[in-house]
Amino acid sequence: MKTNESMLDRVIRVVVGLAMVFAIFYCPMGQVWIWTLAILAIILIAMGLAGFCPIYSLLKISTKK
Repeated sequence: MKTNESMLDRVIRVVVGLAMVFAIFYCPMGQVWIWTLAILAIILIAMGLAGFCPIYSLLKISTKK
């Protein structure tokens, strides 16, 4: 797995993922929304930490210079 995300892209993904985690705990919402946000947050944080996006790979896009 070769990294295909720039540092800015990675930071944005992790920050948005963490914002979703905080929203789960501090915003009243239904169970479906909690699980949806949790799954999306895990995916975003994992991709941000790994520096690899499978969709970028399929589309042959790289934001890394």
